[in-house]
Amino acid sequence: MQPDSTEPRKRARRPGRRPWRAIFLFVGLLGPGFITASAGNDVGGIATYSLAGVQFGYSLLWTLVPITVALIVIQEMAARMGVVTGKGLSALIREEFGVRIALFTMAGLFIMNTFTTAAEFAGIAAASEIFKLTRYIAVPASVVLVFLFVLRFNNKLVERTFVVLSLVYVTYIVSGIQAHPNWGAVLHGTLVPSLDFKNGAALAMVVALIGTTISPYMQFYLQSAVVEKGTKPSELTASRIDVANGSILAVVVAAFMIIANAATIFAFNQAHSKHPIVVEQAADIARALAPLAGNFAETLFALGILNAGLFTATVLPLSTSYLICEAFGFEAAVDRKFSEAPVFFGLFAFGLVAGAAMVLIPGMPLLQIAFFSQILQGLFLPLVLVLMLIVINRARVMGVFRNNLWTNAVAWSTVVIVGAIALIYTYGLLFHRT
Repeated sequence: MQPDSTEPRKRARRPGRRPWRAIFLFVGLLGPGFITASAGNDVGGIATYSLAGVQFGYSLLWTLVPITVALIVIQEMAARMGVVTGKGLSALIREEFGVRIALFTMAGLFIMNTFTTAAEFAGIAAASEIFKLTRYIAVPASVVLVFLFVLRFNNKLVERTFVVLSLVYVTYIVSGIQAHPNWGAVLHGTLVPSLDFKNGAALAMVVALIGTTISPYMQFYLQSAVVEKGTKPSELTASRIDVANGSILAVVVAAFMIIANAATIFAFNQAHSKHPIVVEQAADIARALAPLAGNFAETLFALGILNAGLFTATVLPLSTSYLICEAFGFEAAVDRKFSEAPVFFGLFAFGLVAGAAMVLIPGMPLLQIAFFSQILQGLFLPLVLVLMLIVINRARVMGVFRNNLWTNAVAWSTVVIVGAIALIYTYGLLFHRT
């Protein structure tokens, strides 16, 4: 008998849900906002923030200010919907918009997350090559390791390990300070907006920055985490504080990733325009940072993307499978046999293997894969936000917990701005006008 997706709290107590529930329960101990912040700084995020600093210096730091406001508002919406309805976002989309819209959304989520999984393996490959290990050994070994983590090891222990390791991201703040940036230029880049809409590369970077910071996947993950935690409406204030703290932490770390690369590689290229450092792979960033900011910077970058790759490559395909199965009522549990949950295991295996296979193609540009995955997320974000906004403003769903005027203004402005930038970028890409 298939589970009733309209009763997520009851369904979560079934014995077959224990491994997945263990992940969410552990998330609940630290706060979903903290985990969301850590997962948001994945390989694609590290690559995107690093490239923003390498290519544009401090000039795009200002984008992080409105992105922070939008991130807090959107994450709070996801948490509030989970608290009030007791249902995940994928289940709400199916209930409120029907199977067709849910199928289209889940298909888009699966495709986007498969590319994001590829970005994680691209990070693993890049880190392994920094440490002189070929990707053709490191990536398959990582696939096996992920399978063992998910199918054999205690998921609570795995999550605890990666949460502790995720603290490595805080050291990017130290790395940024040690790079001795021009703080006046940092302040100017943060407070004075500048964007050339005719510059296709700049538009692509802004779309990627938005996509990697406000990841559509994380809205689904966060809402499901809040549901599994069992947060009550009376605890909504604490949930909002957790979301705000996690969002601010994520953006501060992102800012220092940009600053570290702007103060080193970008500054070097400005001073040596005839012999610039050309960044084509993630390893180029790590190696370039070594003589400019010390060997610690190179090791930090390599360990950061290795940790991020393993963390997200473990969680992303698994959670994607759960979200899709949740939306359509398929059985989903890692302790089931394949014959008992074929859709769940099929989606998980395909997403994982397809993502890993992409980076094993000879000559495949790893850095470009990571960056492109973030652009996809930026393009997909407006659709997810529109669906969220329609649901959260329905009185029969949210009651007195509907959006207020200010929240709607910020959220809808985000949809319009992100959608407009995405359309301008896409138009220029298709017609070669940018």
